[in-house]
Amino acid sequence: MAMESDDRYNLEEFLDRMKDKRARHTELITVYVPAGFDINLITKQLESEKSTCTNIKSTATRKNVQEALENLIRIAKQMKQTPENGIALFAGNVFKDGQEEFISEAFEPPEALNIRLYRCDQNFVLDPLEEMLEIKEVYGLVVLDRREATIGLLIGKKIKTLQKFDSMVPGKTTKGGQSAARYGRIRDNMAKEFFKKIAEETKKEFYPLGENLQGILVGGPGPGKEDWLKEGQLITALRDKVLGVKDIGYADEHGLELLVEGSRDILAEQDITREQEIMEKFFDMLGKQKDKTAYGVEEVEKALNYGAVEMLLLSKKLKKSEIKKFEKQAKETNVKIEMVSMDTEEGVQFWNLGGVGGILRFKVQ
Repeated sequence: MAMESDDRYNLEEFLDRMKDKRARHTELITVYVPAGFDINLITKQLESEKSTCTNIKSTATRKNVQEALENLIRIAKQMKQTPENGIALFAGNVFKDGQEEFISEAFEPPEALNIRLYRCDQNFVLDPLEEMLEIKEVYGLVVLDRREATIGLLIGKKIKTLQKFDSMVPGKTTKGGQSAARYGRIRDNMAKEFFKKIAEETKKEFYPLGENLQGILVGGPGPGKEDWLKEGQLITALRDKVLGVKDIGYADEHGLELLVEGSRDILAEQDITREQEIMEKFFDMLGKQKDKTAYGVEEVEKALNYGAVEMLLLSKKLKKSEIKKFEKQAKETNVKIEMVSMDTEEGVQFWNLGGVGGILRFKVQ
């Protein structure tokens, strides 16, 4: 499932704040505790690392590492158990503009951590958190012509090849007359059987994905891909998910890469389309059901205080302090939050309206 937009925003903000932190030496501690792991074992590991760091030759580095470890040991001891999604711990003296500053962070991720890690380095290790920002929705990929076909998936930024197979359809004959006509019919029948096989394998690979399958992209050289779709052998549930058909020069693994490259416009539109649908609903209700909407800081705060907000809309252009304030209020009443970009006309219009809005459960007097 897709990460909630407010969780994504908070994770992006945290990573942006941490990515440039750097120490003079190898003295920044990163600890990742996976979901379900015993926090007491982490405490013991950190205490063991504290004993080991007495071997560090540099007095200043040794002192800084010990200070970071002591800080994280205190944090770990205060926890009765590991948070639901695990936790990421960071501590150490960062160096910037000639100044040193000790920082300590305990970040609960929006998705379950599945990695256990201890690292002492000049930078904090952020890769496991950055991977959470990768798009988790899955897109089906099919590239084909009459001679070959390849089926794959786009998972986040990665392309996974699922199946590749060749047809036995022969090339065109140079013979004329009745032989050519008969030969052509044989080729057409063999092509139909090949297209049928592609449809069957596509169903086998894509249909079990259910709602996680966000769409299907189809490509290939020549008219084979259009013929395949026109044949009607692809089940309706999958045919309705076809987002685009692209002309590309290959129907192999390289063809999958070219299909993704050539469909960037379609993939980018998916997030924008979802945002547009939410904003269109808001503006439509604003015109037709005004008592079921709120906009502006005062109106929305009042609605939140009454527990009337079903969906809170916040422009990404708002000050971070304002976003944090509204997020805190929203979470107290279990309100769904949607962050609205400036990438659409609706997003700009929303910002001009104040950048704060809500779809309500009930009218606020």
